[in-house]
Amino acid sequence: MQQDNLDALSLPLESIVEALIFVASSPLSVAQLATAIGVSEEEVKAALLRLQESYCQRGLRLRIHRGHYELTTAPEVSPYVERLLGLEVGSRLSKAALETLAIIAYRQPITRAGIEAIRGVNSDSVVRSLLAKGLIEERGRADLPGRPLLYGTTADFLAYFGLESLDQLPPLEEANEEPSDTSLLKD
Repeated sequence: MQQDNLDALSLPLESIVEALIFVASSPLSVAQLATAIGVSEEEVKAALLRLQESYCQRGLRLRIHRGHYELTTAPEVSPYVERLLGLEVGSRLSKAALETLAIIAYRQPITRAGIEAIRGVNSDSVVRSLLAKGLIEERGRADLPGRPLLYGTTADFLAYFGLESLDQLPPLEEANEEPSDTSLLKD
């Protein structure tokens, strides 16, 4: 561990990383954490891994989105958090919104035309709704005629579905694949 002004690190590195993520107003990158603490990025990554493992049986989760880390509550405790804060039970998403979110999550970044080509219907209103809810965001413009907007999921998307990262999405089965024989078996 590099020791500049922090000669008296009396806490384990993961405790310091945890405290910095807790007080940050936005998610932090490994580089930001390493600079703030004065240690290598490899040391921060190892501390983040230990933190993530320790949260498995607790009420918090370490969420990673686009290389940035933040603390969130575990999805299992959401009814208690909602009750404490007097929040309404989260509004349900329509079938069209869920379908569009799935397309964006697996194919991001993707244009509205790309979404519509997969869905087979106009998706203007559902994309606007998902943008307003903060579940998707604009990610730039495609290098195509007309330079259409590209869309991707947000950290709020991960929170809504109780995911720590997009890596936790189930594998995508292509529509033209035959279902496996085991999926047809019933107990």
